[in-house]
Amino acid sequence: MTHTPKRILPGFRLSLGFTGIYLFALIVVPLIACFTVAFSLSPEQFVKAVWSDRAQAAYRVTLVSALQAGLICVVIGTLIAWVLVRYEFPGKRIADALVDIPFALPTAVAGLVFSTLYAPSGWLGQWLIPLGIDLSYTRGAIVLVMVFIGFPFVVRTLQPILETLDVDVEDAAALLGASRWQTFRRVILPPILPGIVSGFAMAFARALGEYGSIVFVSSNIPGRTEIAAVLVVNKLEEFKYTEATAVACVMLSASFAILLVINLIERATRRWDV
Repeated sequence: MTHTPKRILPGFRLSLGFTGIYLFALIVVPLIACFTVAFSLSPEQFVKAVWSDRAQAAYRVTLVSALQAGLICVVIGTLIAWVLVRYEFPGKRIADALVDIPFALPTAVAGLVFSTLYAPSGWLGQWLIPLGIDLSYTRGAIVLVMVFIGFPFVVRTLQPILETLDVDVEDAAALLGASRWQTFRRVILPPILPGIVSGFAMAFARALGEYGSIVFVSSNIPGRTEIAAVLVVNKLEEFKYTEATAVACVMLSASFAILLVINLIERATRRWDV
């Protein structure tokens, strides 16, 4: 008599059905609507809307700033995750909880606080600006707030990976004569590299779509400090809804392509680790 093996998760088909419905209603349908509106423009109108000098500058500011912020997040997030996992110190739980503040804090509030702190008369700006460090209404301010909202993704991605690393392996490498750099490069880096790539991808994606904080810290000057999200909002305020949707579709397509490449790199790093 044969027995049909039981599924590990009961109600699989029902759960999968609900998941498909939610994804279709919340993601697929809005995306279809977005592209349908954008492609209602003629080819000439579409190119004029999405490839003007102002739009190209906005794409460039957004992508370059997000890339810079993502790389900074990797460095900061990796160091913070390492300290939180490997060391015991007073106030560790408080420090660990503070990492999640950017998740809970409205980004508009964060932008308002940063714009106040780094203004010429602000607590930090009055000391930094005389040193040539101007983080008020500049490209640097955009990168700063992107780092603020992005580094928690790197920390929370790396923490569980670092907790699973065997410290004895590092001690064995040291006993065999490996330097600290060799130990990091050959023992620590390979298993955490996929997590670093994942954290970078999430921080980068989060930075690409940020608006609330950037609108406060940036001067929003077209061609210089205007990001794509601000350009979209400006077109909406001008009642150019179709053009705004077209620009949004271009940014969406570019973001998807970049994230696809990052995911392929992450898979390659996982295979390399294996």
